[in-house]
Amino acid sequence: MSDNRSQAGAEPAANNRHLQAWRNTLGNASTSVGRSIPIRTYGRLTRAVGLVLEAVGLRLPVGSDCLIELPPGYAQRTTEAEVVGFAGDRLFLMPQTEVAGLLPGARVYPLEAVAVANNNGNPPAEPGSKRLPAGAGMLGRVVDAAGRPLDGLGPLDFSREVPLSAAPINPLARAPIDSVLDVGVRAINALLTVGRGQRMGLFAGSGVGKSVLLGMMARYTSAEVIIVGLIGERGREVKDFIENTLGEEGLARAIVVAAPADTSPLLRLQGAAYATSLAEYFRDQGKDVLLIMDSLTRYAMAQREIALAVGEPPATKGYPPSVFAKLPALVERAGNGARDANGKGGAITAFYTVLTEGDDQQDPIADAARAILDGHVVLSRSLAESGHYPAIDIEASISRAMTSLIEPAQFDAVRRFKQMLSRYQRNRDLISVGAYAAGHDLQLDKAIALYPEIEAFLQQGMAERAGYREAVTQLEQLFQAD
Repeated sequence: MSDNRSQAGAEPAANNRHLQAWRNTLGNASTSVGRSIPIRTYGRLTRAVGLVLEAVGLRLPVGSDCLIELPPGYAQRTTEAEVVGFAGDRLFLMPQTEVAGLLPGARVYPLEAVAVANNNGNPPAEPGSKRLPAGAGMLGRVVDAAGRPLDGLGPLDFSREVPLSAAPINPLARAPIDSVLDVGVRAINALLTVGRGQRMGLFAGSGVGKSVLLGMMARYTSAEVIIVGLIGERGREVKDFIENTLGEEGLARAIVVAAPADTSPLLRLQGAAYATSLAEYFRDQGKDVLLIMDSLTRYAMAQREIALAVGEPPATKGYPPSVFAKLPALVERAGNGARDANGKGGAITAFYTVLTEGDDQQDPIADAARAILDGHVVLSRSLAESGHYPAIDIEASISRAMTSLIEPAQFDAVRRFKQMLSRYQRNRDLISVGAYAAGHDLQLDKAIALYPEIEAFLQQGMAERAGYREAVTQLEQLFQAD
């Protein structure tokens, strides 16, 4: 009897020991799995021609980032690239930097979106999205197209991360352009009045003073925040624009995004998108934003480089169709946002410079920009060469929103100003050689008498600010004697 009891008592104890042993085994296995390195999927590099690399073995959407391994002996172990297209199971990649040393069969790893480290405890970016820093703490800073500081002033102080792309705004939800934005330039304020939320083009050839004019607007504008995108320009001009043209006064309330000509076309496109995203961030905060992008032409050229490299056929003067699809997608992100219940809302007033090669106003990019912008300011080389600054060709320039912004008295003064200027310019050769005799045309006589005052009105020193009300008053005083 006692033997049976002892045997029955030993069985539960043995089961407990076996159960504990299994628990220990499972615990050790779980610890080993937790310490193991996760398996990373990767593809292989199969082709490298020109700007484009080809890889197989991965399924990634267009716009995704990848890391390509480099052979031993290089300072960096990997280089970053972006998926710009695909054909069947082949992915077309474009590196973000100049790459040397790539080997056939190099591993290509998909790169998950990683949040930029910040000191505000914000959640990381959503997987698969590309986000870059933004916030009021970045005012006065200069960054590159990837959101990295270029000014040597330490880490960025930002409040959140913004996506590089944005959903289109419902056109019926946009607030109308119904208030004037003072840009501090007399000729623009009085004769080409710009409204809050308007998108303007600055059309100019090389060396006619467009950068200086942009700097004046950045220093003297009434906008609260200034975003400057220097896209595809010479590296020397970046520092010169920041230190001499923009100056401390302008930089104090500005963020400069620099993607000069020696960066990859991907970064030039990204720089323009990042500058626009920063402007959208401040507009959503209810701020008046002045967005200056120099230049829209370099943005189009960067897209042309990418499109031609992946095999898109050229259409208009070497520009593929995707270029003309990208331009309105970028420009339409600027403008007014929706207003709240109190009728208040932010606005992005944008100036895009457009390079007219050889002063050709029919350049395909210039022609496309005129169609999608709310007006254009044309700078004349002949005026610049004669020492007339700013070299604005008033007859060739227009502000499409101006008539809904100004009062009838100003509209009448603008109309008379342009009539007088146009009449004088049409007869300039006759006047200069003394072939015109006074009394034959009373309107031309008035134009000749007023021309010195007209010319003085159109000129302005770089260190001179001309407010909107001041400019309109001076314009109306020109014709008070009539």
